[in-house]
Amino acid sequence: MGVTHSLGLPQGKGPHAVGCTDVMVGQSRKGLFFRLFYPCISQERAEQPYWIPRYEYYCGLADYMNMNRKWCAPLLNVTFGSCRIPVSWDAPLKSSNHKYPLIIFSHGLGAFRTVYSSICAEMASRGFLVIALEHRDRSASATYFCKVESEAVDIPEAPVQEEWLSYQGVPKDQKEFHFRNPQVHQRANECIRGLKLIRSINGGKAAVNLLHTDFDLSSLEDNVDLSRVAVMGHSFGGATAILALVKEVQFKCAIALDAWMFPLENSMYPKVTKPVLFVNTETFQTLDSIAKMKKICALNDETKIITILGTVHQSQTDFTFLAGNLLNRVFQTRGTINPYEGLDITNQAALAFLQKHLQLKEDFDQWDSLLQGVGDAIIPDGPLQKSSL
Repeated sequence: MGVTHSLGLPQGKGPHAVGCTDVMVGQSRKGLFFRLFYPCISQERAEQPYWIPRYEYYCGLADYMNMNRKWCAPLLNVTFGSCRIPVSWDAPLKSSNHKYPLIIFSHGLGAFRTVYSSICAEMASRGFLVIALEHRDRSASATYFCKVESEAVDIPEAPVQEEWLSYQGVPKDQKEFHFRNPQVHQRANECIRGLKLIRSINGGKAAVNLLHTDFDLSSLEDNVDLSRVAVMGHSFGGATAILALVKEVQFKCAIALDAWMFPLENSMYPKVTKPVLFVNTETFQTLDSIAKMKKICALNDETKIITILGTVHQSQTDFTFLAGNLLNRVFQTRGTINPYEGLDITNQAALAFLQKHLQLKEDFDQWDSLLQGVGDAIIPDGPLQKSSL
């Protein structure tokens, strides 16, 4: 099960070529910033975007890891600076006789919009639109928003002023729950605003993308199936997805990848009545966290908990494919399972769950057994060994 070959970000395995673009709307931190993954018209010579798009993210990762910027940021830049995502940048949306279902994806603590490109691209290759948010609650390693002079908003290539928001740890005079709980509410509200933006564009209302990419947002008009919308996330994003499911009726189900349950208040749990799929890794979850998941399971027979053996918390991120042996030893980016096998199990379980609860007419039900924890590297329920985190 060990990895014996060089790694790289995998391409989506579905029938659709995948395109992506960045979208920023609103001229303040209350706006939205996300990467959109979508089925596209295949373009053989299309540009592939860098995995980490700006140097500021390397600095932010150094801050999140409590490392010295002077050596850590350049090291990360050397390690990941040439990595590209195997998707077509700004390619045209693929026309279809069927509208595309929608997934809103929420990143984990210290991450940002590109860190789950492997999962997002796989979902898009299977016929989904995926919005990978970059949250502005200061839980991202770094993010920014653009300010444009009011009279120049509708002018292409108008000059903008960037304002960066760095990662913020828990203040010394504050308890972690009281710091993280407002963040998870902000994150859930950003997921809902992302849904509302797509709903508005789908209905024919123009949206101004401050980043001036070549992708035509109006091509989404009347192409999104708003009766089939799910929310998904990893770690802090898993908790975000659960809370967003409670807050927004249009979300039909949630997929929580190794969810960090700590930031959610106890009064929220009785309100989680729609289906949730918990896909856990083997080394991250605590007894308390699993107990909270089981509270949610008790409210809905369709809520499932599964654990992928041989995985670590970073196994559900792109780092598992890109970190070399040294970084892997330091930051535990890979477990004992082949990372591609681990990703396949994660994606296939998610697709089977989405088919069932979004009522899709696909062949994803071929993986229904995974939802029962049946397979060579998967078990039902939580991990056998619990973390002491």
